[in-house]
Amino acid sequence: MNKLILIALALLAIYQYANTRNSPEPPVYDSTPVYETILDERTTETIFKCDGRQHCSQMTSYDEAVFFLRNCPNTKMDGDRDGIPCERQF
Repeated sequence: MNKLILIALALLAIYQYANTRNSPEPPVYDSTPVYETILDERTTETIFKCDGRQHCSQMTSYDEAVFFLRNCPNTKMDGDRDGIPCERQF
């Protein structure tokens, strides 16, 4: 009886370990800038969109980094929290 319980616990542990190893991989983001240009009779604006990018290495301009820092969740671009993103890069 005790051996059966030990075997069942061991199988459960192996099953749990296998499930944690098969977790999905993090997404890979394309380095192409994501923006739209909207033409207005008065001005031309560039509007960036939150697309999951979080790091300075994924930004193509300072304006894009500022937009992501101010508008997108979970960014990691302002280590000293002074409101200026990517100080070493731009």
